[in-house]
Amino acid sequence: MSEKRAFRDGLYEQFARIGKSLASPKRLELLDVLSQGPRTVEGLAGLIDCSIANTSRHLQVLRQARLVESDKRGLYVYYRLSDAAVSHLMVSLHRLAEKRFSELTPARERMAHMRSEAWRRNRQRFVHGVVRGEFVLLDVRSRDEFSAGHLPGAISIPLRELDQRFVELPRDRQVVAYCRGPYCLSALEAVDLLINQGLDVRHLGAGIAEWRAEGGQVVIIEGSGP
Repeated sequence: MSEKRAFRDGLYEQFARIGKSLASPKRLELLDVLSQGPRTVEGLAGLIDCSIANTSRHLQVLRQARLVESDKRGLYVYYRLSDAAVSHLMVSLHRLAEKRFSELTPARERMAHMRSEAWRRNRQRFVHGVVRGEFVLLDVRSRDEFSAGHLPGAISIPLRELDQRFVELPRDRQVVAYCRGPYCLSALEAVDLLINQGLDVRHLGAGIAEWRAEGGQVVIIEGSGP
């Protein structure tokens, strides 16, 4: 084997470490969840409907590929993405899959029907509209995810509280809901619930990861770390 060939093989072997670590639906879901902020193994296991033992094994694979890092705080080990580039990678993977796989068409069409036209046309103008009060940007994720990072101007009403607190939302402006990302069902559930209550509501069709991938800044509530 030539020295040049050996060098190339070594390079692609390192690239393949990332590819191998992503070859699992559960590990991809873990990376999506961790894009929202640090989580314990126990918390992650509940969110992806997986046993703690299997979740821990998936996290070790991701850690070996250096996609996640961990640290112990008290009795618990918290995992987080190792770099913002990991979140960008997930956004690119989602977009590539949307283009290449027709199996995603039904989900994409459903979201397109509910998606905010204002956001789709001009994202910067949309954010300015939120700041000026033209739209209400609703974050339906959990409070800790909201604190770890949310879109500018967003208000927090977790999905599990929405059926009791929807009266807090104005009826004279459009409400645009978002959660963990374009395929997060929580925002779609929020849209359905609020439409049934007579509100003008749309799905943002994006989340924190997509926002950051486009260079957008997020608001972090000081002292919100785990």
